[in-house]
Amino acid sequence: MRGDKFIASLDDGRSVWLEGSRIKHIAGHPAFAGTLQTIKSLFDMLDAPDLREQVGYELPGTSCYAHSSFLVPYTLKELKKRSTAFSRWSAETHGMMSRLSDYARSIVTGWYAAREELGQLDPAFKDKIAAYYEQARDNDLFLTTAIIDPQIDRSSGLEDERIAERFLHVVRESSEGIVVRGAKMIATGAPYSHDFIIFSFLQFESTQRKHAHVLIVPADSAGLHIVCRESFADSRERNHPLSARYDEMDAVLFFDDVLIPWERVLLYGDPEKVLALRANETVNGLAFHQNAVRFVAKLEFVTGITFAVADSIGVTGFLHIQEKLGELLIQADVIKALIASAEARASPDGAGVYVPDLNLIETARNLGTRYYPRAIEILQQIGGGGFVQTPSDVEDFYGPISGLMHRYFEGANVSAEKKVELFKLAWELIGSPLGARHQLYERFYAGDPVRGLANHYLRSNKEAWTEPIWRLLQDNSKGGDRKVK
Repeated sequence: MRGDKFIASLDDGRSVWLEGSRIKHIAGHPAFAGTLQTIKSLFDMLDAPDLREQVGYELPGTSCYAHSSFLVPYTLKELKKRSTAFSRWSAETHGMMSRLSDYARSIVTGWYAAREELGQLDPAFKDKIAAYYEQARDNDLFLTTAIIDPQIDRSSGLEDERIAERFLHVVRESSEGIVVRGAKMIATGAPYSHDFIIFSFLQFESTQRKHAHVLIVPADSAGLHIVCRESFADSRERNHPLSARYDEMDAVLFFDDVLIPWERVLLYGDPEKVLALRANETVNGLAFHQNAVRFVAKLEFVTGITFAVADSIGVTGFLHIQEKLGELLIQADVIKALIASAEARASPDGAGVYVPDLNLIETARNLGTRYYPRAIEILQQIGGGGFVQTPSDVEDFYGPISGLMHRYFEGANVSAEKKVELFKLAWELIGSPLGARHQLYERFYAGDPVRGLANHYLRSNKEAWTEPIWRLLQDNSKGGDRKVK
């Protein structure tokens, strides 16, 4: 099964650091074991005859299946097939794992789909991305991104040498490739990724060519260190049902003179070309589409938990509670409507690839930065103090004070034990380290939310909005003149 192959492939000598020690066997470590079992089950879906059509597609001329994130959509039906795969994987994890590789794979697929256009940036790009796309697709490679530069001193730029030397940059070139040094963040899913997609959000000056690059870096590269944040995993599933399964881990990557072979250097040395690659609408449309579909599953999960909490304590008859629950429904419906509209309004690019309406997808992503914190706030408001009065362990229901536990934790229409399990699940979202991480993630995973909204305005056709206003005022003015006469 693919899941077994995936887990075995992680024993490749990669340098993963956690709590001051290098982890030699990823799958056997408690910080990763639960998450890897979740990923394994997702990979295995491609080998299950009753499931593989939902998440994959049959490669032409073969009986082999690949995940639909690798499907280049030349029809609306194929675009919808991609959406179905994103939705199924997200539903399996309740949207709690945002970097299940289908996002980064969609970037690679977008580059491959737009290879003729992007080949104008560098003649070698077309062949490089075609070879890598096929390798990633046919070998079920798990991919993630690392595109943020380290937070050292945001008041200084690359003109400050102490900043420039720590941002990822090329230190030398050779016939084999380029050697890079520096750091990148935040690589979500890094410990169990095969390759990292590396570029920067910054707009570099022409003099900063050594920082301008787009790379695909193997996780087992010599000199590459994957430095993990504190693990939020907890093996006690009944008390920590989300942390036990879905802590996908985040990491900073240290590049200590890492050689990147030329075939993995997609672009290098030209800031304008790197910016053009990053701004390509085919790539962004296919990749950001996954973001929006995944977010629906998460909103529906929070909504379901909040409904259950409200029902369990008998507050659904209060108007102000109904208002809040209605707000959660509207959030989910708005994002689903935007996705459906973006897919319906998809149009072929110059190469005939159907790309969702990027403006609507960006609208969904921008709304998400505000919707998720609000959804969590509503859950907090409805559950209130009940979240901090749950017992330390569900096992208390089987101890000496079992009778009292059942008496005083009983819900309006649910047993005491189930009510405690529900509130512990909700606490994972609102009060645990994992929950705090998710609130931070949903605010910032798409970049600076302020800049995101500002860019929405900057990209808009402003005259389409203002022209009717000026025309109305002009007509009023003419009407006024006629009345005077």
